Amino acid sequence: MKAITLLIMLIPMLFFTTGVISQTDEKSSQEVITDAAKVEVYYFHNTRRCQTCNAVEEVTVATIKEYYSKQYDSGEITFQSLNLEEDSGEEAARELKVSGQTLLIIKDGKKKDLTNDAFMYAKSKPEKLKDKIHKVIGTI
Repeated sequence: MKAITLLIMLIPMLFFTTGVISQTDEKSSQEVITDAAKVEVYYFHNTRRCQTCNAVEEVTVATIKEYYSKQYDSGEITFQSLNLEEDSGEEAARELKVSGQTLLIIKDGKKKDLTNDAFMYAKSKPEKLKDKIHKVIGTI
């Protein structure tokens, strides 16, 4: 039983490190987002979530609230946690061309995929992930 659980947890990590699951337009994902009127932050996940999956969401929400609480409260910055196994999550994933667990920030129509950084740092170095999210969102 432990071996099966371990295998189930390791397979998604393999996909994340190879970039197979999280696929967005490569050109868009490399652009740094600066000054915009609206920022949309999406975290796509599955129903079954590990500690790292939960940490990605927690660190992302904490970063938005720490640095951008006024913009979050006014709706200039939105955060959506979407389950890929539910209709609304599947639909949003199709629209945004996301095929798996993904942390995505959209500003001025530009996408920045932070999935690899999110899964690498959410548990071990959350401050580093916070810094990356903060830099991507930039000044509003």
